[in-house]
Amino acid sequence: MSDLSEKETNPPATEAAPPCPTVTQRDQWMVESQVFQIYHLFATIPPNAQTLMMELQRENHMQFLSKGLRHLSSAFSVLDSNRPWLCYWIFHSIALLGESVEDELEDNTIEFLSRCQDPDGGYAGGPGQMPHIATTYAAVNTLITLGSQKSLASINRDKLHGFLRRMKQSNGGFRMHDDGEIDIRACYTAISVASILNILDDELIQNVGDYILSCQTYEGGIGGEPGSEAHGGYTFCGLAAMILIGEANRLDLPRLIDWVVFRQGKECGFQGRTNKLVDGCYSFWQGGAVALLQRLYSIVDKQMEETSQIFTISTVSEDKESLDGTSSHATRHGTIESGSTDIKSIAYKFINEWRAQEPLFHSIALQQYILLCAQEQEGGLRDKPGKRRDHYHTCYCLSGLSLCQYSLSKHPDSPPLPKVVLGPYSNLLEPIHPLFNVVLERYREAHEFFTESHDH
Repeated sequence: MSDLSEKETNPPATEAAPPCPTVTQRDQWMVESQVFQIYHLFATIPPNAQTLMMELQRENHMQFLSKGLRHLSSAFSVLDSNRPWLCYWIFHSIALLGESVEDELEDNTIEFLSRCQDPDGGYAGGPGQMPHIATTYAAVNTLITLGSQKSLASINRDKLHGFLRRMKQSNGGFRMHDDGEIDIRACYTAISVASILNILDDELIQNVGDYILSCQTYEGGIGGEPGSEAHGGYTFCGLAAMILIGEANRLDLPRLIDWVVFRQGKECGFQGRTNKLVDGCYSFWQGGAVALLQRLYSIVDKQMEETSQIFTISTVSEDKESLDGTSSHATRHGTIESGSTDIKSIAYKFINEWRAQEPLFHSIALQQYILLCAQEQEGGLRDKPGKRRDHYHTCYCLSGLSLCQYSLSKHPDSPPLPKVVLGPYSNLLEPIHPLFNVVLERYREAHEFFTESHDH
């Protein structure tokens, strides 16, 4: 009896209190709770209310975007060196919606960006500032999105080419600006600009593939620089740049796929890094990387065969000849042969020679997150519930939504089937070129313009 009493009054010393959750865990649970409350509300309201909740609020988005072009509050002064980015985020979002603005506003934008163009090449974040590769990308994409002869002709390609050459480093990377950082963003934005303007050459691509390859991590994704953690934005940048220079086959694509697809979480959206919170902008950065990967199926299959693993992402029985400039036109070292003209046609062939593939991510689920959790009914889109709308997230949420809607199309110009577009079919956006994130029609106009300009 005495032994029993002792056991009853003195619990075993091995019983420990449950561990205290970390700040990261608490943040994750809070986001999950907010997201699932929205999904639960959606599931319990009448069908007509569900339809309204799932509708893309086009008019409200246009009001939000148009207002941003005319007036921004003093709080935006912190973005003074990013003004071409604001132009790109807003005009690209408007183009995705299939809308436009009055000619005067377009002319004012062209004139402003011309004042951002440095006499020695490249675009700065504002008039009188230092030219920067990232704002050069934003300015060029904006001018291509505006699409007029005036906007395209305003780009001084010769000077810009000289600027890119000055930023090029012997290790294959690019500096963002004079004495600036060297990273994957600089590689992508430099290669993207050179490709879309038809000034990409052997000098610019030399050793770029080596630098990007050194940034692929053990996880499979790509970091901002060698030794950094895999990140969704840098992964898109590295993969897109490797495709544009014809060296995508040098990356470990099966591991890259494995890392990217597992960044789509239970909230239905994508996270940017392992164990981080969901964020609407990764609808494009991660969703865009997946959209690129599903067009590289022949290279992925070959890599899997070489490693004796049974895996395939092919879903069609057509001849699986590699895309020009990726595998079949590469040397045994995985690079384009010196002097080849193929690099100038890679982006054009990439978009015009795709074959229908099953998406490698849950397209409908991602659309659900964008429309229900990232969209504000009053206009604009955001990172996640509880965050404020902004032009950056509006741009990349809409870009990701477009990718989802066309993810099963047999041809970029084929209208998607209604079952692929979540919500009413009026939600359908314009298709984009996934390598540049510009509306496809505007890309084609620019491709024709700069091809003719180069020939003359």
